[in-house]
Amino acid sequence: MPDKDKPLLEVKELKKYYPLTAGITSRHIGDIKAVDGVSFSVGEGESLGLVGESGCGKSTLGKTILRLEEPTGGKIIYKGTDITTLDKKALRQLRKEIQIIFQDPEASLDPRMTIGQSICEPLVIHNIGDDREREEMLVWLLEKVGLEPNQASLYPHELSGGQKQRVGIARALALNPKLIVADEPVSALDVSIQAQILNLMLDIQNQMGLSYLFIAHDLSVIKYVARRIAVMYLGKIVELAEREALFGNPLHPYTEALLSSVPTLIPGARKRVLLIGEVPSPLNPPPGCRFHPRCPHVMPACRQEEPALIEVSQGHSVACHLHRS
Repeated sequence: MPDKDKPLLEVKELKKYYPLTAGITSRHIGDIKAVDGVSFSVGEGESLGLVGESGCGKSTLGKTILRLEEPTGGKIIYKGTDITTLDKKALRQLRKEIQIIFQDPEASLDPRMTIGQSICEPLVIHNIGDDREREEMLVWLLEKVGLEPNQASLYPHELSGGQKQRVGIARALALNPKLIVADEPVSALDVSIQAQILNLMLDIQNQMGLSYLFIAHDLSVIKYVARRIAVMYLGKIVELAEREALFGNPLHPYTEALLSSVPTLIPGARKRVLLIGEVPSPLNPPPGCRFHPRCPHVMPACRQEEPALIEVSQGHSVACHLHRS
């Protein structure tokens, strides 16, 4: 079970802005605020789900935590150390403990390398083991993710989508990490294969004590893998709660709309909430609550004051003026 008093990862007011320039002088005219003041924590052995519409900043957040994207502001604290200040040498060592599983297994594998070479590449880069030890580790990793050792000599184009993602998981496990950022790891797969990959990831988590930051746009996937869920909208987290509380009693209107779109076999079990309009641009987000142009419960305060993410009940936080005492 995760230790809430000792989080493995703490993200504090994290920001990632992309400057926008114009003209031959590259004059700065604004910022695309992909991630804008996000805070949460992930405990040891915990799966935290991160869900939201495409373009809300989920993947950028995951890459910024890994420092594949450099943060604009805020802190990323891993095991008590702020990793935003690490130099290249220290960051290289950190890579052993924090890994990523990419969304598209096809794009994340080098077509010129065999499966075995791709999986062993992290071991080579970090100078771990000799040739024999790496071969033994390769066999162990392949078996761990449900592949045969003789498949190590195959190239990515010779594998199915599900098999390629198993390779991606094996490569992420090669350095024995503590935290894995899973960036929509099943969205590119057939539904029949998704369950296999999700079960595999849960089995590996239980066996190795891994922590996951699991990013997805599919709430049914998030519900299956995550104990706590954060809902993200236009660069900000608008609700964070335990799985049962979020699905049983969503507090933010955006969360209600997301949940209402999940198919159910029970007629009339959930009233469909239809949102009007499009997601605003992160270059020019609306004042006040960023969701207010599409919210069915908008009030004057929503247009003027940005609601903070506050805890309204044990373990359940929301950023909404409807729930201010």
